[in-house]
Amino acid sequence: QVQLVESGGGLVQPGGSLRLSCAASQRIFSDKIMGWYRRVPGKQRELVASIASRGNINYGQNYTDSVKGRFTISAEHANARFTVYLQMNSLKDEDTAVYYCNFIVTGGLYKGSYWGQGTQVTVSS
Repeated sequence: QVQLVESGGGLVQPGGSLRLSCAASQRIFSDKIMGWYRRVPGKQRELVASIASRGNINYGQNYTDSVKGRFTISAEHANARFTVYLQMNSLKDEDTAVYYCNFIVTGGLYKGSYWGQGTQVTVSS
């Protein structure tokens, strides 16, 4: 099993920035897709950004239209233990949500889909 531990949420004023982190508990050598989702009460969960990883190469960043140009997803690893980040700039009220990270591991010992515990982001003046 892989545990994902998130950090970095909080309260920020409109126009401000936050950086979310999500660290995996296990070394994962297999290909994977790492993403950030968000959920607002009463609405469906939304994929915010995703990035793929093969070996030492990260590629294929994708963003939902509402965050393009404001959010950046990135990933790094130390000896195959991955951390994925979401840098959020120019935050708006409508970015308020609980943010969840997700790893989809496509093969190997840890094949499967894993979720972080969620972190609250509140954008308010």
